[in-house]
Amino acid sequence: MTPTAPGAQALPIVRCAIYTRKSTEEGLDQEFNSLQAQREAAQAYIASQQHAGWTQLPDRYDDGGYTGGNMDRPALAQLLRDIAAGRVNCVVVYKVDRLSRSLVDFAKMMELFEQHQVAFVSVTQQFNTATSMGRLVLHILLSFAQFEREIISERTRDKIAAVRRKGKWAGGMPLLGYDVEPRSSKLVVNATEARRVRAIFTLYLEHEGWLPVLAELQRRGWRNKRWRTRKGSWRGGKLFTRNTLRQLLSNVTYRGQIRYRQEVHPGEHAAIVDAALWEQVQARLQDHRPRQGARLGNGALLQGRLRCAPCGCAMVPRGRVPRVSRLLALRQAGGIGTRVSRPHKQSAASHFLPASSERGIFSSWRRICSAPCLQIASSLRLRGLSPSSSLKGDWPRIGPSTASTMSSIETVEGGRDKR
Repeated sequence: MTPTAPGAQALPIVRCAIYTRKSTEEGLDQEFNSLQAQREAAQAYIASQQHAGWTQLPDRYDDGGYTGGNMDRPALAQLLRDIAAGRVNCVVVYKVDRLSRSLVDFAKMMELFEQHQVAFVSVTQQFNTATSMGRLVLHILLSFAQFEREIISERTRDKIAAVRRKGKWAGGMPLLGYDVEPRSSKLVVNATEARRVRAIFTLYLEHEGWLPVLAELQRRGWRNKRWRTRKGSWRGGKLFTRNTLRQLLSNVTYRGQIRYRQEVHPGEHAAIVDAALWEQVQARLQDHRPRQGARLGNGALLQGRLRCAPCGCAMVPRGRVPRVSRLLALRQAGGIGTRVSRPHKQSAASHFLPASSERGIFSSWRRICSAPCLQIASSLRLRGLSPSSSLKGDWPRIGPSTASTMSSIETVEGGRDKR
């Protein structure tokens, strides 16, 4: 080693961090993979710059199986934290697109590099970011990298669309009731799970509600599909929720079909649920969908049921509502004076509803519901009888007010059945 001459100025140490990335996990389990090839090329370049004081940091910043279209990468995040902490002087990559394929993300990182005076070097692409021409070349390279990423994404989407239009399984999370054949990647019916799926469909028709079905599934210990990834880790196997149960009941795959966006195509796999059971469940799901004016969990039980007398617009609760709403109506708690739209300033009094209005309405409704006539009508309905015809001879004994209430109940029920 040649000693430094007396009076000679020592070279500053340039601490270099090597960043590597591969978009997919394919081939990472090999003895010599793409990440190692990128690292060796960067190490050779750093060794060639030892005369300038370049030295390699021992930390590894490797992102295997992460896209360059965003910055959600663990190794990149650690690299940026080390740069902010002042532990890195230079970032070395094999190619520019290894760091990012997005112009926006790359511009953010370059701003961070300049803020902390960190150099950026690409081993196979020579450019100098200190000059305007070098920055132009860098942006041109990044533009092509982003264009290439978008082209690859379009090709992938087109391939998935073509595969699903032919009724083939295009991958994704396995479904309860099916197994994925390793060689052909086709869906094969799992007999045990298929019986469970049909039982879930039947349970929904029997209970006619989410909570009883979920309670029964939890009592039986039935869970979602549990499967093993290619890396050997286990996924799924969680308890059913309302969302996962709805997804299962509305999944056309169980009818032997494949969905692509809004399109439904015949599938190559066998169906688990027959047509009659499927149609009954779908009709029941449509009946249980939230209707316009239903309670939305904001405490306004009469939302959508009260209307403005001058304009006929439905009244909505005061609070977080769109600006296009013209009226604000009552809430269950708190004072409620309502604001109105400008065209209705003159008739503001007709829009005001005191806080006691809702409580008064529902107090009256509770008294009606607790009346014996309602219980009699419900009992007769359950036995398939008409309250008015069954008690026709007993109207004098029941009383005019009770008879009128029961007639109103039958009228309301009749109107509901016609909908």
